[in-house]
Amino acid sequence: MPIPDFQSLMLPVLKALSVGFETPISEVRSHVASAEGLTSEEVRELLPSGKQPVFTNRIAWAVAHMSHAGLVEKVRRGVYRLTVEGERLLVQTPTRIDLKVLSNYSAYAEWQMGKGTPSEESAPTLTITENASVTPEEALERAVWELRNELEAEVLERVRKAEPAFLERVVKDLLVAMGYGKGDAAMGQVTGSPGDGGIDVKIREDALGLDEVYLQAKRYAAGNSVGEGDLRDFVGAIDATGTTKGVFVTTSSFTKSAKAYVGKSSKRIILIDGKELARLMVEHDIGIRPKMEYKVKRIDEDYFESEDL
Repeated sequence: MPIPDFQSLMLPVLKALSVGFETPISEVRSHVASAEGLTSEEVRELLPSGKQPVFTNRIAWAVAHMSHAGLVEKVRRGVYRLTVEGERLLVQTPTRIDLKVLSNYSAYAEWQMGKGTPSEESAPTLTITENASVTPEEALERAVWELRNELEAEVLERVRKAEPAFLERVVKDLLVAMGYGKGDAAMGQVTGSPGDGGIDVKIREDALGLDEVYLQAKRYAAGNSVGEGDLRDFVGAIDATGTTKGVFVTTSSFTKSAKAYVGKSSKRIILIDGKELARLMVEHDIGIRPKMEYKVKRIDEDYFESEDL
């Protein structure tokens, strides 16, 4: 089942707390997950950044907003309890608690107007509309994810339209940026030319060239997959050089038989298709440059809880 939005989690969170009893937020999450019938996989589902579970983020925002309304209070780091005001609300047996309900509390209304003094470490002072279904982090990460997907698609299209020699340069620059050849551009060499034996780029992993990685790059259209025959030729080419490692890069994709062949080969062959190529180029800033950066900050609990203060 889909994970409930942060407003839908407010009532379950309030029910998971008791007046006067201190409850770790981890226990609150476990109780709510069980009450909502969420599976362990759903609880572990991550935000696009991969740095925090969606469920954890939504619980944090539910707690944050109810704290500003005076329904929940923080006892110490990661531990909360229900307030008397929160108990009064539960006694009324509400069917739902959301931002509209919270707006009836003067403390919450003042906070939303920027007059309050927020103390919740999980959320910044940010007004969210009553019909919001996602948290600010989710909205931000979704926007970043969409922008990145669009950028990756454009990067791949640019590479497909360029000359084959350009792809070879891209592959060399990318592998060097990833740390191959100790990140030294001089350790990489574009070798692609008629009679190159199927080797387009080679990168020395040590100064003497005792260990090298050989690469082949195929600029194919989206529907033209690299087949097993291409991989057999490539393996034969690197075998002739006496090395054991190779990277095959294409702007399209690989057939199942090609992947199966590589899986059984005695050589260490890495396959990079068009989608992965674009992802790696964006990740390592190959052919792109930053346009703008946003830094999201949060309270450093260790600093404020230091015994020296």
